[in-house]
Amino acid sequence: MDVAFAGERRALAARTVRRVVDCVLSGERIEPSRVTVTFMSVARMRGLNRRTFGRDCATDVISFGMKHDANLVADIYVCPHVARRSARRYGASAREELIRLVVHGTLHALGYDHPAGINRVTSPMWKRQEAYVHQVLEGSC
Repeated sequence: MDVAFAGERRALAARTVRRVVDCVLSGERIEPSRVTVTFMSVARMRGLNRRTFGRDCATDVISFGMKHDANLVADIYVCPHVARRSARRYGASAREELIRLVVHGTLHALGYDHPAGINRVTSPMWKRQEAYVHQVLEGSC
């Protein structure tokens, strides 16, 4: 597991990021895997989103993943600036929102998806995500 900070100050401690990803992988019964989590500036996230999806804006998280046998090979990109803005909007701490995005990106890398719009928060993926976020925050993971 690699944690990188590309043009962004350390948003979460590397050990916390590892614990979050390990919690999801363990809960999903995925063997130790090769996962890279990179925290990016707004400009870098906007560029990645534009090149990858044709959307000219920064987003909170982008992930790419592939399961190979029981392992996962994944790259997860998180934008702390967008996360902090979302945290304020939804009344969460920045730390909680960053943990949520690492969980969210890991689940996407595993193949989970959710509908767009308001229905995303009632989707099975969202419920699974929130269960992992609570486990991490409570220290049971």
